Amino acid sequence: MQKRSTSQSALSFAFGAMMWLALSATAAAQLPDPDGKSADMSKPVQVYILLGQSNMLGFGKIKGGDGSLEHAVKEKGLYPYLIDSAGKWTGRKDVRNVRVMGSGTGAMRRFNNEWMTITGGKIGPEIGIGHHVGEATDAPVMILKSCIGNRALGWDLLPPGSDGFEFTDGKGVTWVHPGYKGSPERWKKGTEPKKIGWYAGMQYDGDIARAKQVLAELDKHYPGAKKYKVAGFFWWQGDRDSRSAALASRYEKNLVHLIKQLREEFNAPDANFVCAALGQTKKGATDNGGRLLDAMLAVRGKSGKYPEFKGNVATVYTHPLSKGGGSGGHYGGNAETYMNVGEAMGKAMVKLLKGK
Repeated sequence: MQKRSTSQSALSFAFGAMMWLALSATAAAQLPDPDGKSADMSKPVQVYILLGQSNMLGFGKIKGGDGSLEHAVKEKGLYPYLIDSAGKWTGRKDVRNVRVMGSGTGAMRRFNNEWMTITGGKIGPEIGIGHHVGEATDAPVMILKSCIGNRALGWDLLPPGSDGFEFTDGKGVTWVHPGYKGSPERWKKGTEPKKIGWYAGMQYDGDIARAKQVLAELDKHYPGAKKYKVAGFFWWQGDRDSRSAALASRYEKNLVHLIKQLREEFNAPDANFVCAALGQTKKGATDNGGRLLDAMLAVRGKSGKYPEFKGNVATVYTHPLSKGGGSGGHYGGNAETYMNVGEAMGKAMVKLLKGK
């Protein structure tokens, strides 16, 4: 048998070393299994408020074949920190998962109030977010989701202080869009607007009020907690605005105002903000979805366009993370999309935290 040359052996060793380093890096980047320990309750609960529309709400299926969370974890070996050695879902004792919902300013329905684990039939990005943020701090963490589906930032979720505007459509018709608390959603310029039973910002008011109600009853949602700090906001929204050229044209302005208003609303001037784009939209797109993506990329701190957002606002480009489908169809219910986006949002928040 012919012996390998010294140079071949060296190349083989170098290749093996590179592979080992790559595998080690992958392993190091993977979250460890939750240790089951409680957080340091002498510290305030670090609250992260999740807002948006239906995809933030969560439509990733847990059970089923390919595309389900069970299949991703148990058959593909993805997200190994979600199951223990017995194949059961793991749980965190340092992160609470709280979800409330209501239409407009209506009554609050409570859906989740538990330690972070896999329950029910569907998941949203809160799982990836909660595990990454929880692993990064020894303080108690609450993931507080308050949102509902099919809501536009330029209408239902319009923050207080937002101005109205005019927009001329492709047919040359000019429409008036109201500012905060205005009604109806739009009307032809020169005609008398007729109010409806909904106003601009009605969903914003409801979502914020419900989040504040949870925080006012802190010990009911985080046992033993005495105080809290709103440490950050997560925003995954835009499908409704992408269906309107008028609302898409205002998305950047509205998003900037939203970030500032949320910080004021919760007396949290230093709270970080992470938003995620629509998964179907590629960079360079020129449609309404592309306008939304451009707006989200513009507000991130590292763009430099808004100096006050440097080091405290991040945007996650989700197209490479999506497993197909679009936001309007909830990405086909593919749990990997929701996990990938949630993990990326969580990592982005942790990076902002470490930067401080």
